[in-house]
Amino acid sequence: MKYVINRVLMGVLTLFVLATICFFLVRAIPGGPFDGEVALPASVVKNIEVKYGVNEPILGQYFIYMKRIVRGDLGESFKYENQTVSSLIARGFPVTARLGLAAIVIALSFGIVLGVVSSLKHRGIIDMITLTISMVGICLPSFVIAILLMYFFGLKLGWFPFMGIDTLRHYILPSIALSLYPIAYVSRLTRASMLEVLGQDYIITARSKGISKFKIVFIHALKNALLPVVTYIGPLIAYLLTGSFVIEKMFSIPGIGKMFVTGIGNRDYSVVLGMTIFFGALLVLLGIVVDLAYMFIDPRVKFEKRDN
Repeated sequence: MKYVINRVLMGVLTLFVLATICFFLVRAIPGGPFDGEVALPASVVKNIEVKYGVNEPILGQYFIYMKRIVRGDLGESFKYENQTVSSLIARGFPVTARLGLAAIVIALSFGIVLGVVSSLKHRGIIDMITLTISMVGICLPSFVIAILLMYFFGLKLGWFPFMGIDTLRHYILPSIALSLYPIAYVSRLTRASMLEVLGQDYIITARSKGISKFKIVFIHALKNALLPVVTYIGPLIAYLLTGSFVIEKMFSIPGIGKMFVTGIGNRDYSVVLGMTIFFGALLVLLGIVVDLAYMFIDPRVKFEKRDN
């Protein structure tokens, strides 16, 4: 319990530092949120700035914003008329979450299977092919993969739609684009861990007792080999959430990633800050959950935490 409380306190401190840094960074970007309103008289633009408080000194704006954050108020969007940041998140996050969940399922399923098969065929042709595919997946950025998928499977072959997110078929291409790098990383991680575990004494003992290869691999070895993969779930979710920013923009998916990118282009301070804090809070929470899951899977970690 003490460990969880310490993690929560560190998470709150992390969010405070994140909010502070982002607040001053977005305002350091040249241009203001209403500089492009050339059709409006200067007096009207000034009134708009007063409404949103951007005419105040920078430190004054900071303290006002932090007071709102403490109350759970992420502010009102400068560009989405009569829309709060919380309402935008409530509207866009389910879309982003569904896309991320699909990518996670694909990444873990294919990554673990490829890693296990590669370890069992160590230094064989299948192992070499898997390593080559993993290297390509790690080297290619997700937006390059997205362009290739859209061109070949969407435009040329016409197998899948690549604009919007109306049906399940719309999820296929963006999910694959997001998941190829994690598949490559998870497969290499699983392979390395499986090779280490298969060389342990208890696995050798199990083989000497005549236990079937299936039981050795999937009952004795795989559970311990997946511990590094469980640790990677936190960074995996962070990668998918941040990677979805570009993917959602490319596939015209109305998630918070697309809103975030649009907010940066529009200098919409409230949207950028609010969604950054939301993502930060989500990742801190997921980090705590992953740590607890790791302690549950490996009791030795639990005892170490208690000893400390």
